[in-house]
Amino acid sequence: MTSVVCTLFEGNYHYGLAALTNSLLINGFKGSIFAGFRGNLPEWATSNKGDYAGVWTGSTSLEIAPDIKLHFIPLTTDYHLTNYKPDFLLEVWDKLVPAADAMYYFDPDIVVSAEWFAFGDWVKCGVALCEDINSPLEENHPRRVAWREYYGEKNIKLTFKSTTYINGGFVGLSKYNKHFLHIWKNLQEAMAPVIGGLNRSSLAGAEFPEKMRGPFAAFNKTDQDALNAAVEAFTGSVSIVGKEAMAFKGGYPIMPHALGQPKPWNWNPLLQAFSGRPPRTVDRHYWQHVNSAIVTHPASTVRFRKASLVLAGFIGRFYSKN
Repeated sequence: MTSVVCTLFEGNYHYGLAALTNSLLINGFKGSIFAGFRGNLPEWATSNKGDYAGVWTGSTSLEIAPDIKLHFIPLTTDYHLTNYKPDFLLEVWDKLVPAADAMYYFDPDIVVSAEWFAFGDWVKCGVALCEDINSPLEENHPRRVAWREYYGEKNIKLTFKSTTYINGGFVGLSKYNKHFLHIWKNLQEAMAPVIGGLNRSSLAGAEFPEKMRGPFAAFNKTDQDALNAAVEAFTGSVSIVGKEAMAFKGGYPIMPHALGQPKPWNWNPLLQAFSGRPPRTVDRHYWQHVNSAIVTHPASTVRFRKASLVLAGFIGRFYSKN
């Protein structure tokens, strides 16, 4: 199976991209990683060539290992990147790797901790998705009802499938289920007018119209809400793994996900521990993967952070606000 990984980043999220890439390598991924970006590339990514420059102007490629290449794809869209996910996956699939058997999207604040073969098995079960920390939403939760009403007015039928609310940071699908991306994209485009355009996201602190605020608003999580609506519009199979997948609860973490702020590369473990916030699983995994094939931090910083995590974990055994 030919598998492709995609992600989107800008600014200092290149630290997360590097850790994600290193974690994929360590866990057995082989193939191409496509990273859509805005702004300037980090220093570690500037000495590379352009495998797809003839198809996507300005793209460059970096060989990470004999069986892995990281391709940097410059973006011109004005969408907030969190709203650009299905568009990017479709563009990469159609323009750059039309023969790919499967495609996976990971947010750049995720670190893969399961062996890669598990992901290949997963997409054989349906569109691969992970449960969000804010799950569940019952069948007649006001947000679900709001999705049905909004899309119903646009002649898009949603059919309730599960109380599970999906996290927007990951999706994996086989070529057979590629049309799921078209559904997600179409639902986001239909959502755009009510949130003021796909250049807006709550992640960027956008001030939404009044009816899009609050816990019952249909789209205050923009792409994530559209993704959940897409699950209800999709007539095929989905395969959902619970909160443990992204380390939102105990269990086997497949891809620890750093929700909120600060991100692991900005996280001071000791300072956070003394404020009652012990280290997260994703912080430990991030610092395990920062300096292997791609080196982004001085070795002294990595040693200090790892030692700080151990001490912070000890403090967290006695003092925590959680």
